[in-house]
Formats: sequence, C-alpha cells, structure tokens
Amino acid sequence: MAFQAPYYKPSLPFSGQIYGGLRGGMLVIINGTIFPTCTRFQVDFQCGSGSSPRPDIALHFNPRFDEGCVVANTLESGKWQQEERRKDLPFRKGQGFELRFHVKSHSFEVIVNGRHYSEFKHRIAFSRVDTIGVSGSLDVASISFQGATTPGAWTAQVAQMQNAASPSGPCILPQTYSVPYQTCIYGGLFPSKSIIVAGTVSPVATRFHVNLKAGQDIALHLNPRFNENVFVRNSKLRGAWGSEERSLPSGMPFSRGQPFSIWILCEPQCFMVAVNGQHQFAYNHRCPNLQQVNQLEVEGDVCLSNVQI
Repeated sequence: MAFQAPYYKPSLPFSGQIYGGLRGGMLVIINGTIFPTCTRFQVDFQCGSGSSPRPDIALHFNPRFDEGCVVANTLESGKWQQEERRKDLPFRKGQGFELRFHVKSHSFEVIVNGRHYSEFKHRIAFSRVDTIGVSGSLDVASISFQGATTPGAWTAQVAQMQNAASPSGPCILPQTYSVPYQTCIYGGLFPSKSIIVAGTVSPVATRFHVNLKAGQDIALHLNPRFNENVFVRNSKLRGAWGSEERSLPSGMPFSRGQPFSIWILCEPQCFMVAVNGQHQFAYNHRCPNLQQVNQLEVEGDVCLSNVQI
C-alpha cells in the first residue's frame, strides 16, 4: 500500500491527489471548523482532477444550511444523477467537526463526530477515485487517510511523514490547542489508526507528556524528560504504573526550543512511534481493550501547532 501523507491547513477550494486511489477499508478523515457565515460546503471524491471535461464524482457530499439538509449524489459523464437527501443536518455553524468517509465494498459510510450518519451505495467503482475536493466556508485543519499497513512499510512511511508532518516556522498556538490539551478519540483505537501530535518544545523545557487514555488508565505514556535527557514510555493500569522503557538506539529525539512531530501508529500487537520522520520504537500493548482507549492528553512544556486524530 502506498502511504498517503495528510494535507494540513489547505486553502479552499482545495483539490488534492489520493496517491494509489481509494481502497476498500480506507478511511478519509476531515477535521475543521464551519464558519458562522457558511450556507453550504461540499466534499467530492473525484475520478481525476481536470476541469474540462469535468471529472466523474463518485460521491458528492453536500451539507446545505440554506436548505436544512445534506445532499449526496454522483456526477457521471457530466450529468448529475439521482440525489439522496437527508433532513437531519448533523453540523452546526461556528463549531468544529470531524467527518469520516469509510470506503466499504458496497458503499461509503459517513461518520460525523464519531457517530454513524449515512451510507451511500457505490454507483461508480471507488477504485477510480484518485482526487479529493473540498470547498465552502470552512477552516479545514487537516485531511488525512488511514488504511491497513504492513510492518515492512513502516520505514518508508515515516520517511515520507517527515516532510508532511514536521512543523516549520514560528509556533502558532490556536485556541483549540491550548496546553494542557485533551480531546476525544472518536471510536477508540484499532489497528491502522494513527495519531499525530506536532508543535515546538519550550526553550526552557523540563518535560512534557502525551497520553493515550481509557478512563483513568493510560495505555501509552510518552514522556520526554529534558532534565534527564531520556524519552520514557510506560502504561498506568488500575492505578499502578508499569515498568518504564527508556533506552533508544539513537538517543533523545527531542531538543529544547525545536519543532517536533510525533506519529503514533496503532498495530495489532504494538504502537509504532516515529519522531520527526524517524522510527524510534515499538511499544507492546499493555491495555487489553484498544477500543476503550478514547482520549488524547498533552501536557507540559510544549506549544502545540497541530493535532491529528
């Protein structure tokens, strides 16, 4: 499987390539905020990126605030097909959203803010889709892609992630990324689920941590400690910390005052963790039920510039 890096903060209208096209089981995830002035927006899964002739659209997903509905349709050979309309509009102006498209064998499943919303049966083979388009009055934080990966592909993936996920330039701290930071992981963890945390370490940092939690349990505790020059990994289950993992072949991957990106990939037996595009370690699961791991927590001496779940 080719690795598809996320698109961060795209300017709208946006059209971006889906490398290798859509595949069964793939998730396409859009995170953002709807402007208070929005009347409608759309997400298009396109079979090509040209403008003349207009490419076929396998799924046109079009929330319309001006009509109080969501329209789904297909464009084929330049002609719109039969609309499917739903009156239960799940979006709110001025609010954030997470929109997931799950590519299934017979349909697109649409999930809004962690809840199943609709199914759209395929009218055009999803394998033809190689472009995603997004337009409307939105502030899109990210468009990301998740699908099954193989351990042998990990090294190539993190190398490509280095350019895609590493922050650059001055640290900008949006209100949504104030530290301490907590957010829900809709649907919990599962194999192929990935999480990205990016930002800048404080010039006078002592330590910070990233936790993946299930209630009060901590399935994965990532804890760079600059006063000890060590990157600690651990879990806290039923109120008790487990044994720490400290050693790394390449040493401490974080530096005070420098930008960083952490990519956590959930595999069936372990978490794979990369920092700044370099694989660091595999951490075997200690929490028995990954689906219950549904919280992300970041705290300490960092400025967050991007969180992708």
